[in-house]
Amino acid sequence: MLTVQNLFCERDDRVLFNRLGFSVAPGEIIQIEGQNGSGKTTLMRILSGLSRHYEGDIFWRGEPVEQVRDDFCRDLLYFGHQAGVKAVLTPQENLRWYAALSPAINAADIDHALEQVGLRGFEDVPCHSLSAGQNRRVSLARLYLSKAPLWILDEPFTAIDKKGVAAKEALLLRHAQRGGSVILTTHHELGIRGPVRKINLDQCAGTST
Repeated sequence: MLTVQNLFCERDDRVLFNRLGFSVAPGEIIQIEGQNGSGKTTLMRILSGLSRHYEGDIFWRGEPVEQVRDDFCRDLLYFGHQAGVKAVLTPQENLRWYAALSPAINAADIDHALEQVGLRGFEDVPCHSLSAGQNRRVSLARLYLSKAPLWILDEPFTAIDKKGVAAKEALLLRHAQRGGSVILTTHHELGIRGPVRKINLDQCAGTST
């Protein structure tokens, strides 16, 4: 689905990774590892199209991503460090805005997604009145609504309790079993028993992966 070739990125006169290459197959979960400052978030932003400060090639379904940008964006769900919710809107309203991109998502789907992330009873509370962890859960609820085949998730388990982490791991595994792909970073030790492959950026300065 996604192929990376000879990726090079430098920041503040320091090479984060050089000649980095890997492919992501349908049904595969890729965990990006590395010490703090190794470039994990930078790589996730590059892969999702949010940063173009790199050299090398990225292909989506065999085509240069620059040439199929619209298709790639439709097929992608990106989850970053920020919650990405509108504070003046409620969780329901935030997800309705997101659901407008997919007419197949209805009100029952939104309520189900919020229940899955532990926000039942908070559907109509403005997000500015919720905690940081609850706002992150609003964003995570998109995972239960998304039909995108590729998920790029940067630290998706932050501020989530053990029960919530287990539920999200099960969701990632189901997504992979349905033929989707996941690229994620996490400091959490994954409990997923399945198709997880690890790429360590600490080993990628000047080498291929």
